[in-house]
Amino acid sequence: MPSPPPRKQAAGRSGWHGPERLGTAGYSSVQPGTARYSMASIPAGLFAVYKPPGVSWCRVRDAVRARLLRELNEAPEPPPRQRIRFLPAAPGAGGEPGLVPAWVPVLAEHPLVRGPRFRQLKVGAGHRLDVKASGVFVLGVGHGNKLLTDRYHCHLTKVYTVGGLFGKATEDFSDTGKLVEKATFDHITREKLERILAVIQGTNHKALLLHSNIDMKTQEAYELAVNGLIRPMGKSPPIITAIRCLQFALPEFQLEIHCVHETQQYLRKIVHEIGLELKSCAVCTQVRRIRDGVFTLDDALLRTQWNLQSIRNAILDCQLKVREELEKTLGHQDKSVPKMAAEVAHEHHKQSL
Repeated sequence: MPSPPPRKQAAGRSGWHGPERLGTAGYSSVQPGTARYSMASIPAGLFAVYKPPGVSWCRVRDAVRARLLRELNEAPEPPPRQRIRFLPAAPGAGGEPGLVPAWVPVLAEHPLVRGPRFRQLKVGAGHRLDVKASGVFVLGVGHGNKLLTDRYHCHLTKVYTVGGLFGKATEDFSDTGKLVEKATFDHITREKLERILAVIQGTNHKALLLHSNIDMKTQEAYELAVNGLIRPMGKSPPIITAIRCLQFALPEFQLEIHCVHETQQYLRKIVHEIGLELKSCAVCTQVRRIRDGVFTLDDALLRTQWNLQSIRNAILDCQLKVREELEKTLGHQDKSVPKMAAEVAHEHHKQSL
């Protein structure tokens, strides 16, 4: 019985060595010279924006995120990946039909098929500002979200300019709240106001030392005081570390307040209490954050600068300052934690005896 004829090999298959092993579906891997979109173009780090009054902090964050996503998706992208596929060969004169390898684009990665490249982008918010407040608002993108957590544990000092108006009192301590009282203010002088501010600062300084868990008789306490690193080591009530009068022109005045663990409503209440101490009443007309840690008004991007390139530049400009701030503050706290633990263990031992 004659043996069957040998199986014919498809034209173009013999002698072909693709760059990688062929798959079961007749495809190989990516064509040399093509690559996916680089994730390095996505900014990552911390930057500050200027939050205007009358807008919630979450709307500011969402507006920045939407602008970043739109510009990232509008950026030119590389050509679609290509893979090898065996296609029918063009019929030649007297030739036998067969398959030939050819590079074809992967249509599953075409923009009209897969849609936008970036659909989500995590943008974290630092120390928040309420609707009525304005000023420096720190945001984080990418690994900047972890840096926001580190900054939270640093218990950093924030600086505000707070405006006040003598002669009125409202329910929410702001000038736009419901009026509940009026009072005279002609007897108030700048000297009387500064005496009240000195009392407030002295009282808060004692609270700061109490919550810092540091022995004031040690060399460590002296070095921390010189470097301005005395601050609460954990959660504490709002503490004012410094307060002074910037402007005084009855009935208006303006204060500069340095504080930790504050809220903007707490600062408005301080203005109200100052008015009571001066035998009058007062409302807060403005709360504006001018510094948050190492971020100042000069670092804050205005609304017209909330774009990809400006945010990239802002992250690069503040990168070194942020790293030095975290190393300086967290390094001190890491040294203080074992000491605090040893003191607690010693107290427990004394009580057991």
